[in-house]
Amino acid sequence: MVKVIWTDAAIQDLLDSGDYISKDSVRYAEITVDNLFGAVDVLEEHPKIGSKVPDFNNIAIRQLIKGDYRIVYKIINEERVDIITVHNCARLISNTKQLKGKKK
Repeated sequence: MVKVIWTDAAIQDLLDSGDYISKDSVRYAEITVDNLFGAVDVLEEHPKIGSKVPDFNNIAIRQLIKGDYRIVYKIINEERVDIITVHNCARLISNTKQLKGKKK
């Protein structure tokens, strides 16, 4: 079983998304954050289930698409996956500071 680690930046992305959505609906914000947080559970058993991020030429950087969000993660090794960012699909991912310099 792979250990899934949420980086501080990814947690902040999740909180920021929840704050933004809560301006219209607190309940929908809670549901969205819970769904995004729970979406990564599948990585514990299947870390390669996500697709390669097309913007980056690195097979270790992968993504899960959940609604309007990309959950970008990096396979560190056979025992660990780091969640790098939770990114709204409406924004350019190349502008995400957590991914700057990872285009290798």
